[in-house]
Amino acid sequence: MSKSAPVSHGRLAFLLAALATIGPFSIDTFLPAMPAIGRSLEVGPLEIQQALTVYLLCYAFMMLWHGAISDAIGRRRVVLATTLLFGLASVGCALSNSLPALLFFRGLQGLCGGAGLVVGRAIIRDRLEGAEAQRLMSQVTMLFSVSPAIAPVVGGWLFGAFGWHSIFVFMGLVGLSLFVFALVALPETLPASARQPLAFGALLSNYVTVGRKREFQLLSLAVAFNFAGFFLYIPAAPVFLMEHLHLGPSEFLWMFGPAVSGIMLGAYLSGRMAGRRSPREIVTMAYALMGLAAAFNLIHSGFFAPSLPWSVLPLALYTTGMSLAAPSITLNLMDQFPSLRGTVSSLQGFTQTLLGSVVAGVVSPLLWNSPLTLALGMTLFLALGFCFRSAYRARIRRAG
Repeated sequence: MSKSAPVSHGRLAFLLAALATIGPFSIDTFLPAMPAIGRSLEVGPLEIQQALTVYLLCYAFMMLWHGAISDAIGRRRVVLATTLLFGLASVGCALSNSLPALLFFRGLQGLCGGAGLVVGRAIIRDRLEGAEAQRLMSQVTMLFSVSPAIAPVVGGWLFGAFGWHSIFVFMGLVGLSLFVFALVALPETLPASARQPLAFGALLSNYVTVGRKREFQLLSLAVAFNFAGFFLYIPAAPVFLMEHLHLGPSEFLWMFGPAVSGIMLGAYLSGRMAGRRSPREIVTMAYALMGLAAAFNLIHSGFFAPSLPWSVLPLALYTTGMSLAAPSITLNLMDQFPSLRGTVSSLQGFTQTLLGSVVAGVVSPLLWNSPLTLALGMTLFLALGFCFRSAYRARIRRAG
């Protein structure tokens, strides 16, 4: 049921998806140029890897605040402020001539980059309920999922044509364009009467209320570990593609294309099944797909040399299951706290991104020297996600 003045779902889905693209563009666009950026700034691969880790840490930290602030002052203001600052920070990255300067502006990018995703989830739940909300979230996911496939291709082309600085100029144009887009077209979906006080004590109390609930803990960790099984390959992409599969900087689509196709397919299936299958059935099917993908990945990596397309097809199947499960679990999380949806979205995003920053800065570099160790990492993360989801189901059965 709509909770505010009617606005085209298609238009809103496109706008929210466009706002959410800031995150993946910040991560994926500069991946093909990472070795060259390191050489330009006279630092090694592990040092330049911190440009990704710093971004993710700041992204995770600020995710704790985007939703809570939007619960207090409204969704629209948060989106406008963060898109403008992101654009300016991207220009700062382009002008950086040392690693500390780059890390500073990457951190500022991270502080702004998650607002579109976090606030967008809350906007969807502000406006819609039940199957309608799941369908719109699935539409957003399908549109949003195109960006990780496009980003490294755009980054590789810009790098080859104009050098690595142009990648950050492009990010700046994306941020500033989205600021104008949101200024013109983004509606405010949270009325003043429904807002929470913007006070540290109240915010802390809200976080404690949400974070201490065991059902929230189990489901948010399930989503985070499901995602980590795929995200492990993102920081490993330069090594996985260029060293193991012997591809060039402009050929990152070989990995991101199948992976993003899986995300789009999973989101489409989630939208089609909404109202026809229960969320529990949808999530169970999703885990079956992810389990099949992990098993195939282990077998191929363990017994065969890296090759196309077989080394990347498991990612397509895995992301199909991951994307199929995410809308149902996310809506379940937000429905646990109807008056704190922004806070819930923030805390879930923080959990997922904090784990992602650990994966990018620590786990992925330890595993990317071999396709088999990457496959083992995917399987372990999936197993942990499945265990947390199973623990949630067991708790619900006991309560019932």
